Amino acid sequence: MRYLAWFTLGFCGLCTLWAYLPLWSVATALGLLGLFLLVFWKKNEFRRIFLTVLIGILAGSLWFSIYQLGLRDVQALDGRTVAGTVTFLEDSRATATGQSVRCRLEAEEGRATVRLFLYSGEKLKAGTTYSGRFRLRRDATGNYAGRGEFLTASPVGGLTEGPTAVVPLHTRLRSTILDLLDEVFPSDTAPLARGLLLGDTMDVPDSLNVALKRTGVRHVVAVSGLHVSVLCVLLLVLCGRRKNLAIFLCLPVMLLFVLMAGATPSAIRAAIMVSLMLLAGVVHREYDPPTALAFAVLCILLGNPYAVRSLSFQLSVGSVAGILAFSQRIFRYFQGKYFPKQKFARKCLAYFYGSVSVTMGAGVFSVPLCALYFGEVSLIGFLTNLLGLWAVSFAFYGILLSILLGAIWLPLGKIAAFLTGLLLRYFIALVRGLSAFPLAAVYTRSLPIALWLGFSGMLLAVFLWHRRRPVVYAGACALALAIAIAFSWLTPLGENYRVTVLDVGQGQCVVLQSAGRTYLVDCGGSTGQKSADAAMEYLYSIGIFRIDGMILTHPDADHINGAALLAGRMPIGETYGIADTDVLITQRTEITFADCKITVFPGLTSGTDNEKSLSVLFQPGKRAILITGDRTVAGENALVAAGLPNLDYLVVGHHGSDTSTGETLLSATRPLCAVISVGANNRYGHPDQTVLDRLAAYGCTVLRTDQNGTIIIRG
Repeated sequence: MRYLAWFTLGFCGLCTLWAYLPLWSVATALGLLGLFLLVFWKKNEFRRIFLTVLIGILAGSLWFSIYQLGLRDVQALDGRTVAGTVTFLEDSRATATGQSVRCRLEAEEGRATVRLFLYSGEKLKAGTTYSGRFRLRRDATGNYAGRGEFLTASPVGGLTEGPTAVVPLHTRLRSTILDLLDEVFPSDTAPLARGLLLGDTMDVPDSLNVALKRTGVRHVVAVSGLHVSVLCVLLLVLCGRRKNLAIFLCLPVMLLFVLMAGATPSAIRAAIMVSLMLLAGVVHREYDPPTALAFAVLCILLGNPYAVRSLSFQLSVGSVAGILAFSQRIFRYFQGKYFPKQKFARKCLAYFYGSVSVTMGAGVFSVPLCALYFGEVSLIGFLTNLLGLWAVSFAFYGILLSILLGAIWLPLGKIAAFLTGLLLRYFIALVRGLSAFPLAAVYTRSLPIALWLGFSGMLLAVFLWHRRRPVVYAGACALALAIAIAFSWLTPLGENYRVTVLDVGQGQCVVLQSAGRTYLVDCGGSTGQKSADAAMEYLYSIGIFRIDGMILTHPDADHINGAALLAGRMPIGETYGIADTDVLITQRTEITFADCKITVFPGLTSGTDNEKSLSVLFQPGKRAILITGDRTVAGENALVAAGLPNLDYLVVGHHGSDTSTGETLLSATRPLCAVISVGANNRYGHPDQTVLDRLAAYGCTVLRTDQNGTIIIRG
């Protein structure tokens, strides 16, 4: 009986509830578990398990309470603006608006590890110190809390740079290795080499990042169990059969590697499990992977119970749990179907069966997590893993060799990097080629795809419970997927037109569709990544892999910051705009096809960029939809003077700012419905209440992306 595994299950379950849900839900869960325990109390096969889980829950509750006491400084600093000093604990990382970095904050009100956001494009080194005033907020997303960064910080006013602080050895070594990688590897392979070795993905091109996600191998550039395992294999080979030497060498090297990689939960989990495996060999004890996984999880949660909110933790633990639970069964099934007698053929087929089994096992829990967090499910991940992971493993060794030789003599390092680059280029070509297939991945933005994913999960539970033939399960899932894709792709074709206002946060991205043509009006949002992802995933999910044209109303970031990224991901016909586009709009321009017409109105010739904003009138048949961009009332009045029909829908100007959507426009067009593209809790206070009152006075139905999500208008 694996008591540690059951204890950890209870401990981890309690931490998860407490980290995500309010206290009353935790109490309810404990009450339900106690009731369940009483029901099965007399059944010996359940009694010990439930008692062990319950003890784990109680221990988890106690530890979480104690840990909360240690966050008193965090609670005291939350929501305040304080004067203090920050010390960079790592090199800064590029963000959509500047740089972010893990820092140690020291102020009179308390001390805390924070995630600092700077509106500067300059990369800053670990050890940098700044003094000034900082606005602090509790990390509500949990993205950073899993790493012990419970507060986010942003500077208020100017900062004063102080003396450089002492940097830990592993941080200096990481920076040195990354710099050396840039020297020995050419520019086309250096970003991938940085990602493969230490998880540094800042310079990985967006198009390659998308290809890695679509093909299900994004984990190769996020330091995980794969990297730790490959490193351990190398060290074991170097040590031969000398177990004591292996322990002496592997443990400190793995510890240093994990620290250099940022001590992510996935790397810590892998290092603990590998260490237990090595120790088991030395003390002549049997290594039990489920118990090792439970011990690793327990160690991570004792260090930080909020790690359960970390995606790295969830994917790592979920993948290993799936492998341990299902991979061996899958392998035995394949082995029983066909296993040749020839030795070479047996080895080749065993490798193939093993790769497929591990990939399928890992996907049992990781696929739903990826769907939940990224809205994406790779359909060819098993193929990419089969064809590409061998190259990744050898490339990892080649990168290490290149660094070693480069440190001795740079030309030697470049020769090794050139040879390693052949493997990296093969891997890049592989993922780019496979990601180009339309069905490389599907997206849960499509309701039929989301339903298919849920159906497949329920079908898997039935299959495991009743032990049906795998071919029946696979066939049923494939048939359901085909139906879901057909429904997603064919539904828009049966509509006369469709207008989609995507939820991109504080920005605008509108898709116009009719008669088999697709046009995009703006592609910007809270970040360029978010708007490009939203547009690509939506279009791919309805079977659109090419945009006929893109109209950029004006150069504000929240309208165009995703346009270049999207252009690198899928072909776009002509781009219309007021600068640096294929078609410069200086006069009224009409795009006609079938019974549809798109009219692009030029903006005012003077004033701010908002006043120069283009406006777009989409007229499919007898319908009329107007997009005014960020035009002010003066620009709207010019539109009315140019002649506008009565509107069915108005995409409200400037995200509901009080400078737009004036009386003149509303009285002239009488829109039936107003759509506002706006980010939740944005710092501008959009939409303004006066605009909402004005729309209500004209009888407009109001839809908002911050409340309704992506809004689809069809007819």
